[in-house]
Amino acid sequence: MRRVGQPIRSTIVKGILQQIRTRLGSYYTTSEVTALSRILATELLGVKESIYFLKDPVTLTHEQQQMLDKALERLQTYTPIQHILGYESFCGLQFKVNSNVLIPRPETQELVTWIESEATGKERILDIGTGSGCIAITLAKRLPHCTVEAWDISSEALSVAQENNRINETQVKFEQRDILAYSPTNEQLDIIVSNPPYIREIEKESMEANVLQWEPHTALFVPDNDPLLFYRTIAQKALTMLSPGGHLYFEINRAYGKETCQMLAELGYSNIELRKDFADNDRMVRAALRVI
Repeated sequence: MRRVGQPIRSTIVKGILQQIRTRLGSYYTTSEVTALSRILATELLGVKESIYFLKDPVTLTHEQQQMLDKALERLQTYTPIQHILGYESFCGLQFKVNSNVLIPRPETQELVTWIESEATGKERILDIGTGSGCIAITLAKRLPHCTVEAWDISSEALSVAQENNRINETQVKFEQRDILAYSPTNEQLDIIVSNPPYIREIEKESMEANVLQWEPHTALFVPDNDPLLFYRTIAQKALTMLSPGGHLYFEINRAYGKETCQMLAELGYSNIELRKDFADNDRMVRAALRVI
C-alpha cells in the first residue's frame, strides 16, 4: 500500500511510448511516430535522453500528462510538432515559429553554411522573403562583422522574425517589402540570398497535411505556368542592387535546377553553381554579378 504523500511511479518511458503509438499510429507512419515520440518525451516532457533511450522508470506529474494529452490531440489534427513546442532548432539556434512563417528546414541550413564558407565576413547581406528570419539571423550570428538586412511581404512574419532577432541577440534590420513590386535603387549589396516560394500549385496534391493546413501558402506556392517567378524577378532586380562581383544565393525547387541556372546565365551572371542537398536533390544555386 502506498504511503500518504509518496509519489506515484505511474509511468515508465515504455508506457509513454505506448500511449503515443496508440493515439498516433493511424495518423502517421511508424518512422514518424518514432520521431515524434522522442521529441514529445525529451523536449515537451523534459525526459532526459539517457532515460528515454534506456526506457528507465519516470514519474509524470498531472500537468505533464495534461501536456502530453493536449499535444497528442493537436498532432491528430496534423499540427506540426514545432508549433506545439513553439520553436524549431536551426544551425544550433532556436527560432520561434507559428502559422505565419515556414518552419526552418535542414536543406536551408546547407545554404547558410555555403554562404558562410564563401563570405569574407564584411559583406552587406540581404535576405529576401525572410519568414522566421532563420537565414538572416544565423548569418548575422556567424558573420558578426557583416551588415544583414531582411525583407518580407508579411507583417505577421516580420513580427515573428523580430522576436527571433531579440531571442538570438542579433541586429538584423527587417523591412516590409514586396519584391515583385519593388523598384530597386543603387543598393550596392554584396550578397542577396532568398528561399522564395517555389512549389507549383499542382504539387499540392502530393504534400503532407501538416504543411498544407498549417504553413502560409503565400510563402510556399507559385503559379504553375511561372515556377521561376521569384527567381527571375530577384535576379533581374539584383543586376541593379548588387555591387560588381556580388553574389546571389537561392534555395530552389529541385525540379528546376537547370532552368534556374540557364535563366541566370541569360541575364549575364557568371560563376554559376548548382548544388545538391543531403538527399541528393538539386537544391541550391549560386551566381555572381559579372564584373565589367
